[in-house]
Amino acid sequence: MIREAFGAESRRLSEVVAGLDDAAFTQPTPCDPWTVADLVYHVRMTMGRLPGMLDAPDPAGTGLVTAAGYYRGDQRFSAGTNDERIRSAQRGAADLAGAAAWARDFDEARQRAWVALRAAPPGRVVLTRHGDRMLLVEFLRTRILELAVHGLDLAAGLDCAPWMTAPAAEVTEDLLLPAAAAAWLRAGTGWDRVTLIAGLTGRRPLTPAETELVQSAGVGWLALG
Repeated sequence: MIREAFGAESRRLSEVVAGLDDAAFTQPTPCDPWTVADLVYHVRMTMGRLPGMLDAPDPAGTGLVTAAGYYRGDQRFSAGTNDERIRSAQRGAADLAGAAAWARDFDEARQRAWVALRAAPPGRVVLTRHGDRMLLVEFLRTRILELAVHGLDLAAGLDCAPWMTAPAAEVTEDLLLPAAAAAWLRAGTGWDRVTLIAGLTGRRPLTPAETELVQSAGVGWLALG
């Protein structure tokens, strides 16, 4: 299910990117100071690390980090790391010229990641760039969150409706809070999964009443750069 969710969401985003013109790529996004082109390249980078991780041998050591543990507030979200995250996406986007090049680069990265994932054995352990030993399936949950949540940012920048796929929404919601709490929160607010995800990741402002319900659900907020 996790692999299929990654495949569905990455393909959907690639289809959206392929339909954009040059002007659309210059639009600002809620992830200031990134333009649409910068943010697309950032998401492309989050997928582009997968083939290299899977080409490397299983990392030595003990202990495994979960997907939720990956989003802990340490140096990975420090001011210096965030600044480099911003600059690297801007540099990558600037090296490409025009909508066709941005779309082609994104889809090629997606396809390489998908091929590598399909060949990876069950139970594969990978080492992240932050030094975390993770089961591949847990790391994939973080990639799905990146695709899904930044898809919301891109939709806002493009002034269009969100396109999040149902499998990615399910995986992302499950990463944000337990299934029972999610169901209770959706029932109490009338939200669908996409609206819940937007609210819990800062993509949608919460009213005081909604904030109280979210706090009652015992949400453990993830550190997101």
